[in-house]
Amino acid sequence: MLIRIDDKAASWFKEEFQDTMLSNIRMFPQYAGFGEKNKGFTLAFSAETPTNIGFTEEINGITFFVDGNDVWFFEETETFMTVDEHLNELQITYKTIH
Repeated sequence: MLIRIDDKAASWFKEEFQDTMLSNIRMFPQYAGFGEKNKGFTLAFSAETPTNIGFTEEINGITFFVDGNDVWFFEETETFMTVDEHLNELQITYKTIH
């Protein structure tokens, strides 16, 4: 499992969550009926305090984390987050680790 969040993505989160006291972002699978990595699931985010950390990384003052119960979504995968500058939207790509 590898999760990389570049500086552009961290800045995007600061802008999107500007109304909250942003210090922690939880990354978790959400059932959505579609998904690039796991059929039926997409990656979702929320500003909340960690309780059962399975993964954590601090970037530009934000602690990004995955709850221990959600690690399965990221196993055997490299997850990369950046920003599509033309759309000003978060761009997530996955690469399977063999």
